[in-house]
Amino acid sequence: MTANNNFTSQFLIAMPGLQDPNFFHSVTYICEHSDEGAMGIVINQPSDLTLRTVLEHMQIEADDTCAQIPVYNGGPVQPDRGFVLHPPGGSWSSSVQVADTVAVTTSRDILEAMARHEGPERCLVALGYAGWGAGQLEQEIAGNAWLTTSADPDILFTLPAPDRWQAAATRLGIDLSLMSGDAGHA
Repeated sequence: MTANNNFTSQFLIAMPGLQDPNFFHSVTYICEHSDEGAMGIVINQPSDLTLRTVLEHMQIEADDTCAQIPVYNGGPVQPDRGFVLHPPGGSWSSSVQVADTVAVTTSRDILEAMARHEGPERCLVALGYAGWGAGQLEQEIAGNAWLTTSADPDILFTLPAPDRWQAAATRLGIDLSLMSGDAGHA
């Protein structure tokens, strides 16, 4: 892998023809990409859960404002494991800064702070992640399953989930509604 094809802190945009239900019309934020593989969080597939539901399950007291925060299906791997994407800052037990604008935290203390309204102002909470083995992501990109573009914190944290797929592609100047879901060969 070279620096030119490191997809850390990139959006992975599912092509219209990608039919895997875990990734259909998805946008994934790549948290880590190395020679060993890649790991990312799907950012546009809200689950039926809210942060309040998750906090109650973890026996963390939460008020009704936490019921307004959606929890996303972050990917098919370890769907019981939680991830919080947020701007860097805070002193959480298990936090990694992915880029200048995004960190990922997996420790309970950030959720406890969020329940007290002392957590990050902008965040995305997800259960599960997407993972690729060595060379797998590169093969899928070469096979036209995905588009890639630099991540935009406004798309990640602010834009409504249903708008993120097209908004990410618009960063490349692409209108996904004009693309066919069928692949062809000349």
